[in-house]
Amino acid sequence: MDVRDDGPENTDEPDHTDETGPSGYAAARLRLLTEKTRSGPPRRAALARLTDDWLAGLWQAADPPPGTALVAVGGYGRGELSPRSDLDLLLLHDGGADARTVAALADRLWYPVWDLGLALDHSVRTTAEARRTAGEDLKVQLGLLDARPVAGDTALAAALRTAVLADWRNQATRRLPELHALCRERHERAGELPYLLEPDLKEAHGGLRDAQALRAVAASWLADAPREGLDDARRRLLDARDALHLATGRATDRLALQEQAAVAAELGLLDADTLLREVYEAGRTIAYASDVTWREVGRVVRARTARPRFRGLLGGRAGTKPAQERTPLAEGVVEMDGEAVLALSARPERDPVLPLRAAAAAAQAGLPLSPHAVRRLAAAGPVLPTPWPAEAREALVTLLGAGEPTVPVWEALEAEGLITRLLPDWERVRCRPQRNPVHTWTVDRHLVETAVRAASLTRRVHRPDLLLVAALLHDIGKGWPGDHSVAGETIARDVATRIGFDRADTAVLATVVRHHLLLVETATRRDLDDPATVRTVADAIGTHGALELLHALTEADALATGPAAWSTWRARLVDELVGRVAGVLAGEEPPDPEAAAPSAEQERLAIEALRTGEPVLTLRTEAEPVDGDGESEPVGVELLVALPERPGVLPAVAGVLALHRLTVRAADLRAVALPGELGDGPVLLLDWRVAAEYGSLPEAHRLRADLVRALDGSLDVSARLAERDAAQPRRRGVTAPPPRVTVAPAASRHACVLEVRAQDAPGLLHRIGRALEGAEVRVRSAHVSTLGANAVDTLYVTRPDGSPPDPEEAAALAKTLEEALR
Repeated sequence: MDVRDDGPENTDEPDHTDETGPSGYAAARLRLLTEKTRSGPPRRAALARLTDDWLAGLWQAADPPPGTALVAVGGYGRGELSPRSDLDLLLLHDGGADARTVAALADRLWYPVWDLGLALDHSVRTTAEARRTAGEDLKVQLGLLDARPVAGDTALAAALRTAVLADWRNQATRRLPELHALCRERHERAGELPYLLEPDLKEAHGGLRDAQALRAVAASWLADAPREGLDDARRRLLDARDALHLATGRATDRLALQEQAAVAAELGLLDADTLLREVYEAGRTIAYASDVTWREVGRVVRARTARPRFRGLLGGRAGTKPAQERTPLAEGVVEMDGEAVLALSARPERDPVLPLRAAAAAAQAGLPLSPHAVRRLAAAGPVLPTPWPAEAREALVTLLGAGEPTVPVWEALEAEGLITRLLPDWERVRCRPQRNPVHTWTVDRHLVETAVRAASLTRRVHRPDLLLVAALLHDIGKGWPGDHSVAGETIARDVATRIGFDRADTAVLATVVRHHLLLVETATRRDLDDPATVRTVADAIGTHGALELLHALTEADALATGPAAWSTWRARLVDELVGRVAGVLAGEEPPDPEAAAPSAEQERLAIEALRTGEPVLTLRTEAEPVDGDGESEPVGVELLVALPERPGVLPAVAGVLALHRLTVRAADLRAVALPGELGDGPVLLLDWRVAAEYGSLPEAHRLRADLVRALDGSLDVSARLAERDAAQPRRRGVTAPPPRVTVAPAASRHACVLEVRAQDAPGLLHRIGRALEGAEVRVRSAHVSTLGANAVDTLYVTRPDGSPPDPEEAAALAKTLEEALR
């Protein structure tokens, strides 16, 4: 007897003969999962049907008593089985059979499933018990909404589903807010799927759980989700999860970096970036539908809660609804029921500026833009002329300057394709992943987040409009091959012309986009005391106005990148560089560092070092006030070391600092000759900026003792660092690319500038110092920058006599250092 409610009829289905036994089912399941011609929804449905047949065979062999049924719930109930999905099963009975008989029946069903190694989520309940449990446990109720009979008394199973659906609809005003809270908690825990480098396809915001929640909302008859693209988005996430299960052989929902290439190949996609972009697109569709639906649920629940009160105010007249208040926001835009909607008089088909005007008005009022309004604006279709009228450009600037409310409004425009209609170049960065752990967002969301950050900095610049548009465009070149700053300059010119900026403003925007990384990279990787450093930046930027914009954009960009990209230390270095560049742009000459005399503290330490013939050092914590409340935030520690000049100082000091778990941020090394009456030899002064990896700072006398031992050879720093590294547990991870050393041309008149890019690790500067000592060059300064797992160290090196190496020597030195670091 076939008790399935959706049995296959077509001849394309696999022959299930003799597949009701465990071995037959296992073989048929394996064949189905390895078929390359059938994947996606057909394979999930076929796997569910195959499993139905097998369980129906087990059911018949178990000789079940009357009044019992085997019911599939959850994903299996929907007929969607991924390769490693749990089997969610309910053994339903009417209470007529005794407990021992029902328990024996359950054993005859569950044990064959476990014997095959399949994950099983099972329960045994009467209809009353199932309804009671569903009333107490929201997750159980959600699973029962998709209940489907597999075998046994189909009328009993159908009655349960009917009763659960009735309960769900009757209790919707209470249960839906509970479900919304459950979703929010899950989002906090799992993050936002469209922006994660390793997204959880099920739990994250925009994932499969949210798609299931939308089905539950629809089943309540209280509200419904926007349907456009939702089914396709859900299918794509399910396909990605299937491929992930097959690629890993595990029941996992997290799309880990190391699995993405294999998953992309399983789906027949070009590469891992194409996979992530598809996943992000699907996640955004579901997340947007979810946000819109929950807003609608909130309105309906509030209305139903308030209805008795309104009836009392109206004298008890049933069916009378209060008129909805409409508050004007802008021409053609009003606020109604907590949303920005189009006015009754609006004519979007005749008003091409209306989409931007409505978006700006919504963001400025802190309101969501009604999905019905956005859909109508998208359908109207008038195109803005080129160049845009001033009103359209001002509306875009107003939208970008609204701060945090800009994000949901921008996403609403994105959902209906209005952004790419307004800015066609946006398509290349839309949903584009950034494979850098420092970045929190995809390229397009990062651009919007940068504009949000820039909105709080507009009081610092004379042209807030240029700052906000530059923030929106600064990484627009990442959609093109090559250096994204170079490509972005060309695109920024085109976009600025399109949206109506004049030639002078367009040139400023292009300059700012071209050099948006210049300040932070120079401040953290170059010697700010070198006049060539400051002049190079001044020549690139050209004007005070561009410098002012670039300064604010640098901070906004870093804050929008992620917590690892900005700090008080970085901000101080950028501020110092901006001050020096402003002086050069005003006609001042930068001071020559060679002519600078040592400070009183440096001179005191140098005299002591000459007197004792040993290293002398001091540690001083640096702090800056924050928030104007008198409190201070530590920005690092200055370590001053003085000792008679000798070989091996840089690797020794760097190694000792690494042993004491101090991170080096910058190091300045200079040899000074004291007046004759104060000493008879050059003294090496080292000025280091360091920070503790964790815990408190080491004591100065311990650092000095270890430095003395490292210099006299009694402390083998390299061996100690190697021992500590070997003691660390080895973890599986992505293989780091090899180190790279390059020469920065014309970066200094006094030294050769080497840029070292390598995997960050304790003792890296010690290894660099050893390699440079072996190459018989002097290091006059070092600037260390860490971005995620990557270190970018810049070293200013000279010959032993203090002159810069010639280009051939510099190239050979870079190659030697690169080989040493490999």
